[in-house]
Amino acid sequence: MSKTKQHIIPRILSIFLFFIGCIGYANEIKVANIDEFNTAMKSIKAGDHIILKNGEWKDVKLVIKGQGTSENPIIIEAEESGKVFITGDSNLKMAGSHLIVKGLWFKNGFTSGKSVISFRVNSKEFATHSRLTDCAITYYNPDSKATDSKWVSVWGKNNRLDHNYFSGKTNSGTTLVVWLKGEEHIQNNHRIDHNYFGERPSLGFNGGETIRIGTSKNSLLSSRTIVEDNVFEKCNGELEIISNKSCDNVYRNNLFLESEGVLTLRHGNRCLIESNVFIGNQKPNTGGIRVINAGHVVRNNLMMNLTGDGFRGPIVVMNGVPNSPANRYHRVKDVNIQNNTIINCSPIQFCAGSDKERSLAPINTVFANNLIFNDENGDIATVHDKLDGIKFYGNILDSEKSFNQSGFSKVKVNWDTLDDILYIPKVTNEELIKNSKSENKSPKLDITGAKRNTFIAGAYNPGNNKLPKALILKSGTSWDSKVTPQKTIIEPEIIEVEPGIGTLRKALKKASSGSTLKLKSGEYILEKGIKIPSSVTIQGNSKDKKPLLKVKEGLEKNPTYFFRVERGNTLRLNNLEISGDLSTPIKYAVVSPDKGISEAYSVFIDNCHIHGFKNKKGGSIYKAYKGTFADTVSIVNSRIENAYRGINLSEEKDDNGKYSAQVLHIDNTIFKDIDQWAVNYYRGGTDESTLGGKLIIDNSVFSNVGNTEKGTVIRNKGIVSVEIHNSVFEKSYKVVNPVNLKGNKNSISNCVIFDCGTVEITKGASSKDVMYKNPKWEDKNNFIPSEKSPLLKTQRIGLKSVAIKQN
Repeated sequence: MSKTKQHIIPRILSIFLFFIGCIGYANEIKVANIDEFNTAMKSIKAGDHIILKNGEWKDVKLVIKGQGTSENPIIIEAEESGKVFITGDSNLKMAGSHLIVKGLWFKNGFTSGKSVISFRVNSKEFATHSRLTDCAITYYNPDSKATDSKWVSVWGKNNRLDHNYFSGKTNSGTTLVVWLKGEEHIQNNHRIDHNYFGERPSLGFNGGETIRIGTSKNSLLSSRTIVEDNVFEKCNGELEIISNKSCDNVYRNNLFLESEGVLTLRHGNRCLIESNVFIGNQKPNTGGIRVINAGHVVRNNLMMNLTGDGFRGPIVVMNGVPNSPANRYHRVKDVNIQNNTIINCSPIQFCAGSDKERSLAPINTVFANNLIFNDENGDIATVHDKLDGIKFYGNILDSEKSFNQSGFSKVKVNWDTLDDILYIPKVTNEELIKNSKSENKSPKLDITGAKRNTFIAGAYNPGNNKLPKALILKSGTSWDSKVTPQKTIIEPEIIEVEPGIGTLRKALKKASSGSTLKLKSGEYILEKGIKIPSSVTIQGNSKDKKPLLKVKEGLEKNPTYFFRVERGNTLRLNNLEISGDLSTPIKYAVVSPDKGISEAYSVFIDNCHIHGFKNKKGGSIYKAYKGTFADTVSIVNSRIENAYRGINLSEEKDDNGKYSAQVLHIDNTIFKDIDQWAVNYYRGGTDESTLGGKLIIDNSVFSNVGNTEKGTVIRNKGIVSVEIHNSVFEKSYKVVNPVNLKGNKNSISNCVIFDCGTVEITKGASSKDVMYKNPKWEDKNNFIPSEKSPLLKTQRIGLKSVAIKQN
């Protein structure tokens, strides 16, 4: 079987049109500004129809209060859907009954309040039997990603949100929240349907869910919210795309497309998850359904080409915490997982998160009649604890790999194709039919809603040639709301820069985004730090001697840094020498933006010699400030030496799971004579909502780094993925543990440790081919190994080539 095609949307999705029929209105009122709107609202009554004139409504607070009826609702809508633009610092609040809001577009702005749209005006006035339809919120964010605000807050009872479009949320706070605070808001029977939830980039900490229903505190209350017929595309904010935190909710016929996370039954009981489709298209970190708590039914779901591991697996069944507080993990029990189809996905996770705290394996749980196909030799499942409490039967494996557990049968399934995209079992599947074990709790319908006459494992009836509803539904607005942020396109240019005082800063002021500044050999003198307002490359233009960047002597006040990367930009430094040497050394070569921002930035340093940053008042080669987030920090082919500290990614000290960079990559680089650590990459707390950071170190040398009694070379506390390979740690004889690795995604291999303590390995981390030997240098300063060096006896350890020779 071939893989599911990579681009499914053009073939089987139509996320466009929805039409609301004409209704007779008691009174039609057209308003052109906020004053006219407020005047109209003072006398609003059942059946009235307020029309907002087309155009921009900036810095407006729309407050809708009224009592409509089911026969005569109060309607507030755009003159033309999608042509009333709510901008600036604006929001909308509604309270009353039978209200309909239609056709508004929130764009190019933000809210200084708690929500952009709220189904309440205050704690005592809220909406019931009301509707938000055919509206959009796009890229409506404050400057700081740490500012918490929701896009839609749903209160009251019997409200509906349908055919809306939400995309581009970058700050903290759930896109859409259902609240259950107070008797007036529980057993609410809300319906969230036919909405399109578009791209949400990784937030980097907890609070990036697309939908959350309830909170930990009230999670054992019943919500009875239905979430159906929605599309979630590239919703990557955090681990939980949907966070269920209440009871008796239904999630069905939704499409999750290339989203880096899972539908998580985080808290609450008795939820139904059925007939959803999860398509990863082999994109990293894409997942399916994570199960926690009791009484859930997970059936007739289809997972294809999902790659996420750990808590992002296609199906993840968690371990629980004894006497769990509300905000941790209640035990999985009385859960039924049946008739799901899993095609070419990463392993299923059983008893995930098992540790000293999460010690309760699932009980009274059924995993039955699931159909698993894998033609890529992938593992079927990963087991983290005892499976005694899970009953397995009727599961089918069409795979070269086996799973050593009763209740799984290896069967060669006869597949048919549907639109060259989906693979459906053919009618002629005697072995499949024989090995599937129907019982009274087995679903009576398949993923398309067809009656199951011949019972088989998986989501589909044999021979069914219909697409699941999730792949043919019409979601989003009736008008074209699918937009991306507007950016001015400027042709990049190459700018030649002469040595001298202030020449580099002046050239950067003229540089457009994407430009390359080429520096000739010579000295470039800075009188103040340089802010990088757009994405640029600064590179030396000489093969003989690197251009030298330094700060002017004798300034009344020295700059704190050489370069500060501004919001959302990428800085590339190539073939440069940067010196912090002064009578009072400069603190930093490069720093992040100076406060929390909504867009991630990146820094790439290649073939550079950076030295002399010896300022002992917290100085370092690179520093990320609290509240900022880098997509990538990369240092390759470089020499970092004679500094107080190396790479500082440790300012997020609130221990709530935040960290400062998604990826830190060090390759073919020397760290030499660093007073403290070479790397401090910190993620504190127990939050599991993010990817948790990734540190990659390859073919590098760390010499005389952190050589103090309690020193260390690499600090990587809480970072989920750490890979250290082919590197040398030496001449830090006072250090006890140069590296401390914890967790099954931490590893070190093919490394040499000499006069530098020992590597500490705990909690499933791995160590392979680590040698405690003298590296035997021919050139000790440039770390060129001698012919007898152990670095040359296996795969190359140490530098791939001479990184940067000292001038």
